[in-house]
Amino acid sequence: MKKTLFAAGASMLVLLGAGGAIAAADNAGRPGKPVGDQTRAQLVQQLDERFAKLDTNRDGKITPEERAAAGKARADERFAALDKDGNGSLSRAEFDARRGEPGGHRGGGERGWHRGGHGHHGLGRGMMDTDKDGTVTKAEFQARALARFDRMDTDHNGVVTPAERQAHWTAMKANRPQRPRA
Repeated sequence: MKKTLFAAGASMLVLLGAGGAIAAADNAGRPGKPVGDQTRAQLVQQLDERFAKLDTNRDGKITPEERAAAGKARADERFAALDKDGNGSLSRAEFDARRGEPGGHRGGGERGWHRGGHGHHGLGRGMMDTDKDGTVTKAEFQARALARFDRMDTDHNGVVTPAERQAHWTAMKANRPQRPRA
């Protein structure tokens, strides 16, 4: 039961991996994300690699079935990494230990792919499927990330620097609607 519940919860976070490349241009200081300069060509390469991993049948589209398969594989991978004793369930100690691991609980909620529309980079619920045909093409997959890159590249030299990345995030935070505190 614990494995099933964890796998279900983890699957909600799975395509964050897909969003990882998309968010790569603007996630300084996070594991696996650029902290230095990043060129547009580097971002395109990351997006191409991620798309190729998700497009398992190589038809040039990511289908809901491919998203689900990627989600299950990622959830199984994460569960296996947390299940230190390999017994097929998570003890409270194993569950709590994830706090210190990359991608573990960070307090205040995970960066999931269904997070109220703020900073949403995942493949779910049509965020990338701009033509609403049920699949995500390579162009759709890349469009949001490249548009964000272009917004961050304020001097239009094809390179996003840490300063440009930070300025982008500072502006986004300043423009984010404030939620009333309960």
